[in-house]
Amino acid sequence: MSRVGKLPIPVPPEVTVDIQDHHITVRGPKGTLERDIHPDITVRKNNGALVVERPTDSGRHKALHGLTRALVANMVKGVTEGFQKGLEVRGVGYRAEVRGNKLVMQVGYSHPVELEIPPGLSVEVQTFTPTQENKFLSARLTVRGADKQRLGDWCAEVRRARPADPYKGKGIRYTTEVIHLKPGKTAKSGERK
Repeated sequence: MSRVGKLPIPVPPEVTVDIQDHHITVRGPKGTLERDIHPDITVRKNNGALVVERPTDSGRHKALHGLTRALVANMVKGVTEGFQKGLEVRGVGYRAEVRGNKLVMQVGYSHPVELEIPPGLSVEVQTFTPTQENKFLSARLTVRGADKQRLGDWCAEVRRARPADPYKGKGIRYTTEVIHLKPGKTAKSGERK
């Protein structure tokens, strides 16, 4: 049995779950999420928890079992607690701000980069002034939302606007991301004779 798939998903009292054929709707304090699941996998309510079951022990069904359980558990967690990701904008003259429902960034191009914030996500921008210890950190973005997949996809799109440079470290990176800087041309590996 799948170690992830066999775990029951506890449902808090403030969350309601509706299962219609192979469509799940989860409602909670942070919003409503819906998802279609694979027709081979069954999700049912059992004593205040959700149980995910598969028809056979084939490799495909084992994989779908664990995947479906993880997706449904993320839906329940999303509507109760929500998810968040952090991004850092690093670079001299780089800026970020929220205007209406758009994130507007100056990240070294001749024009500002504007990205529309999807419904269900909220973005907070904290700006920094350069200090001796932290010369390049310009802004820190905190993105929150109930849908983990939409949150991750949009954060990847923001990062794609100007990925971190491997030589100076300028650009957009996740707060947990570690950039190993390359030495560049002036660093010599050996002496010439």
